[in-house]
Amino acid sequence: MLALPWTYLALLSMGYGMALAYGRLGGLAVISFSLLLFAGYAVHQRQVLIGRYLGHALFIVMSLALALHWLPGFYNGRGIDPQRFTDDATTFVLYLNLDKPLIGFWLLLVCPWIIGRRSLPQAIRATAAALILSATLGLGGALLLGMINWAPKWPDQAWLWVLNNLLLVTLVEEALFRGYIQGGLSRHFKHLPYGELLALLLASLLFGLAHLGAGWQWVLLAGLAGIGYGLAYRFGGLAAAIATHFGLNLLHFGLFSYPMLAR
Repeated sequence: MLALPWTYLALLSMGYGMALAYGRLGGLAVISFSLLLFAGYAVHQRQVLIGRYLGHALFIVMSLALALHWLPGFYNGRGIDPQRFTDDATTFVLYLNLDKPLIGFWLLLVCPWIIGRRSLPQAIRATAAALILSATLGLGGALLLGMINWAPKWPDQAWLWVLNNLLLVTLVEEALFRGYIQGGLSRHFKHLPYGELLALLLASLLFGLAHLGAGWQWVLLAGLAGIGYGLAYRFGGLAAAIATHFGLNLLHFGLFSYPMLAR
């Protein structure tokens, strides 16, 4: 019997419910739900091997389309109106996305092996070590590149940012990049001498490239931080990767220019 990761599904459901309260779905959203259901069926059927690969390929295409908000029927509500958290920062706006969480739902329902279960002490140790590494590489690199400054703050909208970033951003991104991509590549490369390391580096590279729209600096910084997230996943499971990613984002938000210095 398939053992589903109910804790993660409950958290993602909370995030999806929060987003649903601020936005709404159109009838055309049924296209996305139907394609994801078909991809899940294709991945789990055992009769046609190529069908399983095509199911994964369809999911990857859907993930890209959902993350880039290309699919119709999703009307994402605005949680935080455009504003500057500090005078020297660029304008920030927050949308509570209804489409992107579907990536996480699919992964947790169809591929529960992405969790990479570890004991609580293992997860805590991995998170602590990986957060130090990721913060040093990511935030330290941003300081050296002149992209952020020291700017402690806790604006009125901070708790909404916290909920959105934990439930709709880091959980989904880590399920995809660390659980699905790094975990899947690790399984595929398990017979190679450095298969785990190769999987970690490739997942970090793809995570960096996902930030290409923000400029080469963010590609570099996200890729470096992704090494820390990957180590957290390798030694502490998905929970450690989520905690590390969220911890770095929280440090960035609360202590430094957010999202970056205005040019």
